[in-house]
Amino acid sequence: MDNKSLVTIAEYSKEKILYMLEMAKQFEKDPNRKILEGKVVATLFFEPSTRTRLSFETAANRLGARVIGFSDPKATSSSKGETLKDTIMMVSNYADVIVMRHHLEGAARYASEVAPVPIVNAGDGANQHPSQTMLDLYSIYKTQKTLENLNIYLVGDLKYGRTVHSLLMAMRHFNPTFHFIAPEELKMPEEYKIYCKENHINYVEHTDFNEDIIADADILYMTRVQRERFTDMMEYERVKNIYILKNKMLEQTRPNLRILHPLPRVNEIAYDVDDNPKAYYFQQALNGVYARQAILCDVLGIALQDIM
Repeated sequence: MDNKSLVTIAEYSKEKILYMLEMAKQFEKDPNRKILEGKVVATLFFEPSTRTRLSFETAANRLGARVIGFSDPKATSSSKGETLKDTIMMVSNYADVIVMRHHLEGAARYASEVAPVPIVNAGDGANQHPSQTMLDLYSIYKTQKTLENLNIYLVGDLKYGRTVHSLLMAMRHFNPTFHFIAPEELKMPEEYKIYCKENHINYVEHTDFNEDIIADADILYMTRVQRERFTDMMEYERVKNIYILKNKMLEQTRPNLRILHPLPRVNEIAYDVDDNPKAYYFQQALNGVYARQAILCDVLGIALQDIM
């Protein structure tokens, strides 16, 4: 179908990313607008979610839209064997846009091909999470005043972490240097390292995580080890607490360093880090409302000049 779905951040040009960040900035100035009054947003979450679902629903509500949907697929006809296509086609009768999270990689792409309304990918397996990327980019831009030439350190589960995969693709426009910090079992997949080489993105790989390694970071992007992606629980137990960021590790870091995390955290950031001015993950979550307001408006055909 020909619609303005957001399936992957790879579809966004540099100009489009900067345009969307400007939209988010406008919504941060005034998030309560009724420009989506009369619209219906469907949130279909086939996987558990707190921040993504609630921030999309908050974004829709603050823009005057109505929200329908589900957060437990067991309470829907998919538990009776209804296909994804039938679910999407049916919900398209009721909504102007569908925000969908699904455990299968490629589910959002498929949905966008069959749906007569825009699909926003709220995470498809270990593949992509473009709306998270937009709020990450907005958080980076707000804290660093630029997206250009930054040292970005990605820590933890780089194998299954869809947020880091999407961020990698988005930053290709801005000449970053990435540092991949992960154990062998969770290192960045080969396909994304090939992507870096093809797009002239500099990267360095590490298995150690200490104050010396992170001393030159502008952004320290922590991730949890995703238990739900593992088929071998023994492997999960081996790696689940391998990297823990502690407050003492931040003493020699750059003044401009900010710590991001897509949340939820488990043990990978000690609680004493929360009071450090370099911790930014809770503000990052708030930025999700503004970024998702911009996304909803964009896929529904509302332009930046309409909200200025």
